[in-house]
Amino acid sequence: MKSGIRFPIRLKILVALLLAVTAATSVIVFSMGNLFRDDKQTYITDLASMTALSVAEESRSLLTGYRERISVYARILLDPALEQAHREALLHDLFKEFPLLVSMSVHREGAELAGVDNVRDLESAGITKEALRERVRANQAVASASGDSNVRVSNEVLAKGFACLLMTFELPDQTGSAPVRVAAFVQLDDLLRLAGRARVFEVYLADSRGVLLAHADASKVLAGSLAELGPRDLPLDLRLGAGRTVEYERDGTDYVGGFSDVGVGGVTAGARIPRSAAFIASQDLLKRLGQVALILLACAALFGIVWAHRFTRPLERLSAAAGEIAKGQFQTAVTVAPGDEIGDLATAFNHMAGGLRDRDKALQVAQSQLVQSEKMSAFGQLGAGIAHEVKNPLAGILGCAQLALRGAEPGSSVHTNLGLIEKETRRCKSIIDNLLKFARQEKAHMDRIEVNPVVSDALAIVRHQLEMNRVHVETDLGSALPEIYGNANQLQQVVMNLMINAQQAMEGEPGNVRVATATTAEGGVEIRVGDNGPGIRTENLAKIFEPFFTTKPAGKGTGLGLSVSFGIVKDHGGEIRVESEVGQGSTFIITLPERSKGPFSTPPGREAEAPSPA
Repeated sequence: MKSGIRFPIRLKILVALLLAVTAATSVIVFSMGNLFRDDKQTYITDLASMTALSVAEESRSLLTGYRERISVYARILLDPALEQAHREALLHDLFKEFPLLVSMSVHREGAELAGVDNVRDLESAGITKEALRERVRANQAVASASGDSNVRVSNEVLAKGFACLLMTFELPDQTGSAPVRVAAFVQLDDLLRLAGRARVFEVYLADSRGVLLAHADASKVLAGSLAELGPRDLPLDLRLGAGRTVEYERDGTDYVGGFSDVGVGGVTAGARIPRSAAFIASQDLLKRLGQVALILLACAALFGIVWAHRFTRPLERLSAAAGEIAKGQFQTAVTVAPGDEIGDLATAFNHMAGGLRDRDKALQVAQSQLVQSEKMSAFGQLGAGIAHEVKNPLAGILGCAQLALRGAEPGSSVHTNLGLIEKETRRCKSIIDNLLKFARQEKAHMDRIEVNPVVSDALAIVRHQLEMNRVHVETDLGSALPEIYGNANQLQQVVMNLMINAQQAMEGEPGNVRVATATTAEGGVEIRVGDNGPGIRTENLAKIFEPFFTTKPAGKGTGLGLSVSFGIVKDHGGEIRVESEVGQGSTFIITLPERSKGPFSTPPGREAEAPSPA
């Protein structure tokens, strides 16, 4: 089958996510571009009007504040109750609080009643008091000619590079005499800062004569330039708090301008922007939208990579784990957070791996049991043949020993030795008989026995052999052990095999063998045979009870001792296990059930002796 180009899932997810984000951002940018083109004029018109109204409001607050402060100063100047020193101190403090004030004078019917000047500012600008008073008189003449008794605000250029706001207004007089008119020169710093704050619009303030009071370009204000920034036919009927937006052409440039009456002294606030600049603002906004779209794409790509990796990584782990399972590594497991279908798939995979692992272990156990069964079958056939050949010489030895024993003098060493020969020959014959029964899968005759005498008899037989090989025997036989049902000869054979194996494992080196008995927690009996020999390697622990398995050199062991011992203990309903550590020695532990709890609690022919159930 021809294979195509591999296209991973994570790449598919990433491409799909990028396409979706690209389509969404393109629609958004295109729609907003159309909205900007359609609504640009309305937006700029409203913004120009709002800017002009905002500047007018702030300017009105400033000019009103100036008037209130100047009124306070004028009343201090005209207050006859104040001593001169006190008046001068108050005025000095007021000048410190209002540093923009350059000069102030109070007049009645053209005559100056009082005045105060910031001498330092005047001297630095090269301006005399007389020049200031002349400007005031000229302003009052204009006001009188026009019949204007309200507040008047105008830009007065006092010297080159030095211009001030001249504010004149009437101060009510409580005496009933002719009204008092106040004139004050205030520096334009606050108004210039107000006009210079705008970034998009060109903002300015103009007095009633059309002269600039404030502009971002301070040089035009200091030169007393006319505010030729609006349309030439702008109507002057602007009302306080109302604005007007006008589209007009000036010096070959199209503008959108907003205008509003400040409401103090005939001052007008204006804000304008070229129509081309309005398009630039829209283009800049669209450019920023494009940048935002690119950022969104980058974020979507990064998110897509992370999400695709998070989504497909569990699948990759599942694929790798499946490969390990195929190699027979059934202990493989996949760790995936639950909560979705992939988590459910991983859980099912782990259950499958666990099932395969259990089945593999069961197959191994079955195979091991089959091998063990075959070995035991072969061992039984071989043992039956050997036992048959050995049984006849043993019968002859036993007969000769019995005949010789009759002629020996009782109590003599010959009589004792012949008795030992008879006893051990009988034991050998019994062992051969038991081996034949084991080979034929027959149960040995069980009887009520105590474990400690069995262990003591085994020690008496092998102690001499162990001590000749420099192996010291230690015993720790427990007291008041419960009786068990068993075969004393078979259990004695098991204990002897374990002690002889311990001595042989030391290979002629001195050592210790410890034999101990005790009562188990379940009420049975435990026999421990331990040594301080070289120990058993870990890889051999699972095979030591197999027939014909031995670590001894060829000709020094058959590998049947532990296998026969294993069968004897199992035939008694007990268990035998080993604890070993290389270099520290080994301990074989035999556990036998109590006679009332084991499988032989009621042996054949002894039903009357068996304990009755409680």
